Amino acid sequence: MDLGLNGKTALVTGASRGIGLAVADELAAEGVRVFGVARNISPELEKVAAGTVSADLSTTEGAVAAVEAALTELGGIDILVNNVGGGDADKLTLGGFLDTPEDQWRKLFDLNLFGVVTAVRAALPSIVERRGAIITVSSINARIPAAGPVGYSEAKAALTNFGKRLSEEFGPQGVRVNTVSPGPVGTDIWRGPNQLGAKLAAANGVSHEDFLAAIPGQFNIAAGRIAEPAEIAALVTFLASERAAIINGSDYVIDGGILKNA
Repeated sequence: MDLGLNGKTALVTGASRGIGLAVADELAAEGVRVFGVARNISPELEKVAAGTVSADLSTTEGAVAAVEAALTELGGIDILVNNVGGGDADKLTLGGFLDTPEDQWRKLFDLNLFGVVTAVRAALPSIVERRGAIITVSSINARIPAAGPVGYSEAKAALTNFGKRLSEEFGPQGVRVNTVSPGPVGTDIWRGPNQLGAKLAAANGVSHEDFLAAIPGQFNIAAGRIAEPAEIAALVTFLASERAAIINGSDYVIDGGILKNA
């Protein structure tokens, strides 16, 4: 299937590993010139990207600088993939609302929402001119706020709503805005030795290996397994393509069947 992406340009945030790297790789394979942004640029990203820049997207300065660097390198942005998000596992409190410091809320919103708002604001003039597409990676946590560290689900809920607002305002100008909401994905966040999965395993008094093996049952995943980054990237790439020309303002849940009423 020809997706009509050859020769397009894309800015992908959080692109050095996991879902972001898989998206960068998939878009590049379709002939897209990809500009990747991350705090730490990986060798794998450098292999597939036309250009990269290291930036902290949780800050206004970092987000603006990243978009400006992409515009300089690419000459314009057809596709913006807002993938950056999550949080530093070693700095997250896993307790309840009253156990969670206010600073955690601010940091999670700065990274998962406000960094995206800033990047979109900076990139939109070029995207509007090119009648391009914005795809934002949110989370099923936007629909199940009791799950995950306090503040994370709330930030993702705001992020998903932000995408809907953009689709309503800029859809008439030819810009398509959609959201992809994964469940657990086989990235370092879950599988890494010092990341969230390992921290949750320790908090529950089980080995990391046993914790990962139990995820499909604990989350009642109909598919019997968690998703892989390439599977999320395939959906993102389709939504960026001409084949998805009529799709706008949608939130696509891709969780293997965790949510039963999605």
